[in-house]
Amino acid sequence: MRSFAWIIGLLLCTVYGVQAQDRVIERPPFLAWSSNSIEIDKIVMGDTVTTLYIKAYYRPKYWIKIATGSFLRDNNGMLYPIRKGVGITLDKEFWMPESGEAEFQLLFPPIPQNVTSLDFSEGDFDGAYKIWGIQLDRNAFYKQKLPKEAVKHKINKKAALPTPKLAYATATLKGKILDYQKDMMKQMRMHIESPASNIHNEQNIIKIEEDGSFQAEVKVASVTSVALEMPFGWVECLIAPNEETSLIINTKELCRRQTHLQKKDKTFGEPVYFNGYLASLQQELASVDIDITLKSVFYMDMYNAIAGKSADEYKAYVLERLPSIRKAIEQSSYSNACKELLNIQVDLAATGKIAMTDRELKSAYIAVNKLNREKANEYFSNTHIDIPEGYYDILKEFTSINTLKALYSRQYASTIYLISFMPNYRKILKETLGTNQGPLFDYIRFNELYHSIKDFIPLTADQEIEIKKLSSPAYTEMLTQTNKETIKKIELNKRKSGFTINEAGEVSNEDLFPSILSKFRGHTLLVDIWATWCGPCRMANKAIAPMKEELKEKDIIYLYITGETSPKGTWENMISDIHGEHFRVTNEQWNFLMSNLNIEGVPTYFIIDSEGNITYKKTGFPGVETMKKQLLKTLSK
Repeated sequence: MRSFAWIIGLLLCTVYGVQAQDRVIERPPFLAWSSNSIEIDKIVMGDTVTTLYIKAYYRPKYWIKIATGSFLRDNNGMLYPIRKGVGITLDKEFWMPESGEAEFQLLFPPIPQNVTSLDFSEGDFDGAYKIWGIQLDRNAFYKQKLPKEAVKHKINKKAALPTPKLAYATATLKGKILDYQKDMMKQMRMHIESPASNIHNEQNIIKIEEDGSFQAEVKVASVTSVALEMPFGWVECLIAPNEETSLIINTKELCRRQTHLQKKDKTFGEPVYFNGYLASLQQELASVDIDITLKSVFYMDMYNAIAGKSADEYKAYVLERLPSIRKAIEQSSYSNACKELLNIQVDLAATGKIAMTDRELKSAYIAVNKLNREKANEYFSNTHIDIPEGYYDILKEFTSINTLKALYSRQYASTIYLISFMPNYRKILKETLGTNQGPLFDYIRFNELYHSIKDFIPLTADQEIEIKKLSSPAYTEMLTQTNKETIKKIELNKRKSGFTINEAGEVSNEDLFPSILSKFRGHTLLVDIWATWCGPCRMANKAIAPMKEELKEKDIIYLYITGETSPKGTWENMISDIHGEHFRVTNEQWNFLMSNLNIEGVPTYFIIDSEGNITYKKTGFPGVETMKKQLLKTLSK
């Protein structure tokens, strides 16, 4: 009996000994990720399996998916393909509960004990979820030191916000992404808050070198806000003519602050370190923790709150937090310069919200009542929102918007755009600000002319005289140079080929789309419903160009349809760089197509097989790889 008990004890010790060998890493830190929808709660590394315990955070009643091609890659380059999911089925839609939180496990082959880090990837397709540099040794990771250039500059708390200089010259942006890996990205977009940027979505593509360094040069007329778009987040900064802005992007801290599980853990320093132009102020702005948003950034939350309200009730709702925000700024420990700029940003935000009164109240009613496109258009056109006399007098409190210092704010360009939605906005601005002159008025006119030129409408002789009267030679020089470039491009466009302008012909609205398609029956079609003023449309057209060249031997016709909201001159010049078959239909035809084909917005894409069947439809650009995959799938039918 004693011998039997001894054997049982030995077996239990052996079992516990095996279990003790499992290595558990709680909330492993990581270098970077491409999305914050899933996080690793812990990793259990056993002799037969490696288990990732996942916590998902996503919108309630929306789905996420884990691909069967997911894998882990260790720091030695070895791959470990996923085996299965527990609590989730691979390649199947996993619907999030009402809480927006869920848990499941992902199982992989065992990983050697000498491995120090892992990368997780769903694959190499567009939109694949990735986590780089998952650390298996927390202590060693926290001991890593930042480069000596990554320093926080001393802040002069009493320094005032300097008045920005106007000059049409080159601004330089340079930097480095710490812990960079080549498969993170080879380039990034720099979004520029320049004139008309809300319409043209101006952006530069910046190449990233193998060591993670990057550099860009941009011609600007004044201090300009830019945002760098990366898989692991956006980084905002200021650039200025004849100045250099330098960044050190600390991905592990940038991503840590986005997490749910590690948000309260020890920091890895600052997300971004600044050098060069206004470095201390930029560093301070990047660390501001005062919520200066007037209302929820989630538009449906606001729409639910304002639907059915009067203009005065809407204004009270928008400005409700204004006193508490002002107080928080005043009582903060930030420098005088930072406080001044924060108050300017609040002024701009409030101005934009008030300017949008009519549009926001109508949009709220449409959204809350879930009106279809036809009823929404009817409501928008026929409904009158009563704006009481003196309603816009509140703008008298926001005079900072008519100063050069307002140019520091990333909201400046967008606020200028929103102001144009006010009825008789020039008259209102003159009455409320007590003048029709100043930086705001010059910028509005500058913005209008710049927009017009970018729409391939060169300056008239009168406008060439007018721009010389603007307050700054920088604006005059920028408009003059942009005008010369546009005229040159118009002349070059006249000699380009590869595109065809087609007429829809005299057909009924019901027969319009079938009639257009019938001209190209027997071929696979990619139909792009787009507009010249649509930034995502223009960006997608550039992104697709290399794919079109790659598939040029395939029997694919690229067919583009737009409406009269795309100005004819703009459209004619723009399509010279968009090879394919082009149609520009009337407003009536456009509205019928949008309604009849259930098109929710632009761009919308259809892939149609050689027999005229729709095989794929998507609103919003799905990415080059998805588009290519769907085209090849249709071709193989």
